[in-house]
Parts: sequence; structure tokens; C-alpha cells
Amino acid sequence: MWLVPLAPRVAVVIPCRNDAGYLDACLAALAAQTHQPDVVIVVDNASTDASAAVAHAYDTVVAYEPSIGIWPAVSRGYDVAVEHADIIARLDADSRPHPDWIARLVRAFVADPTLGVLTGGAEFYGGTPLQNYLGERWYIGGGHYWIKKWLGIPLVFGSNFAMRTRVWERVRDQVDRGNARIHDDLDLTIRLRSSDGVRYDPQLRMPVSARPVQTLSGLSRRVFKVASTFAASWPEGAKWRRAEPSRVASASGEWAPDGDDWAPEYGR
Repeated sequence: MWLVPLAPRVAVVIPCRNDAGYLDACLAALAAQTHQPDVVIVVDNASTDASAAVAHAYDTVVAYEPSIGIWPAVSRGYDVAVEHADIIARLDADSRPHPDWIARLVRAFVADPTLGVLTGGAEFYGGTPLQNYLGERWYIGGGHYWIKKWLGIPLVFGSNFAMRTRVWERVRDQVDRGNARIHDDLDLTIRLRSSDGVRYDPQLRMPVSARPVQTLSGLSRRVFKVASTFAASWPEGAKWRRAEPSRVASASGEWAPDGDDWAPEYGR
């Protein structure tokens, strides 16, 4: 008799501060998924708009985080997700997941038990064609390229990734979760190792707002924050700290299966 693997339980975590309009569209896109998540967790990061009311209008778990910043907010969401799921999926309020986003994640994790973290790329919306192109190819694409060369694993893109709960349980006391002045996703990437099974799927793409790349000041601010993130975690991000024997030959790299500040003008 053939045994069909049980689908892993999936929790989606969305940090949100004063982004009610974007959040509504994001939750509507999640409600239209071909594979429904087991739980959607919206972390209200001391919003002063209708974000919490929007979240309550959908079938979500609403957590509250008073410390302002993406890292404090999203780490709170990850902690809540551990209680509900085997897989923690992450996006942002301005993300617009394609209908098969969760289905792709589930298929990938079921197909490969060694897969610990799966991330993808971006499709920017709301900007000019040039802004969208530069955002996808230079900002996000360049980040994937250089981080992979430096750290030896793909950059975990905060608006489009999923990880097994065991991965978060391993690193949650190592990350600088209270620091709102660094990139949460880069800090998470720095704490990961190849043995965590980090993979990048170029076909796993996420529509996200072009807000971060619409102004030179906003883009520069985010690029310079890369240095701040490495400085805050140093020497954890040093190349000489990265070497480790990998239990899986292809545990990191491309794979294609069948606290940031909450300023709206900068995005996220």
C-alpha cells in the first residue's frame, strides 16, 4: 500500500505597520490561494491606522508587537507560527502572492526533506518600467548575486520565502531580533548555514511594491543598511566564519522544483 505524505502545516506571517490598504489586497490574494494556509498571522506593529481592523476582517490570527521595527515584529510572528505549523511562510503587507505561491512552497518541502529554507525573487509593481526593472534586476537580483558570493548561500528575501519551523527554532536566539535598524532578512541569512538547506527558486516570484526603489534617498538608505547589518552581526558574516562541512552536496544554491524602519516612502 502506498502512503501519501501528509502536507505540512503552513503558517503565513505578515508584519504590518500603518499599511491597511496594502494589507487588505495581500490578505485577499492569500484567500485566493489554490492551497490554503493553515493559519495567517498578521503582526500589528503599533499601527495607528486601520491595519488591525483589516486583519480582523479576514480569518487571521492578529498578534501585537509594541516595539517598532520589522525585526521585532516579524520575529514575534515567527514565534507564534511555531505553535501552529511545520512551515513558516513570510511575505509583507505590500506583497501580492500569485495564486499558486503556497502550493509551490508545499510541493517543494514535501519533495525534499533536506530543504530548510526556500526563497525566490521579486516582480515590482507601482513604479515606472525603469524603476521596476532596476528593482528586480539590480536591487533584489544584485543582492542575491553578491550575498551568495560572500556568504555561500542565497539571500533570503523577506517578502518571499518559507522555512521549516526547526530552522527558526535553531536561529531565533542568535538573530538580532530587537534591532530595528538592520535588514531582518539579511540578518537571518547571515545566521544560516549551508547545512540548513537554503535554496533559491528563480521561478518562485513575488509581486511587491516598488516603493523602496522610487526615490534615490530611499534606495540609498536601504543599500547602506546592508553595511549596518553586517556590522551588527560581525564577525558572524565574515567569510572565515562560513566554512562548515555540508551534509548535503546541493544544500544551497539555485533550485527550480515542478528591523527595518517602517517609513512608507521607503517601503516595508
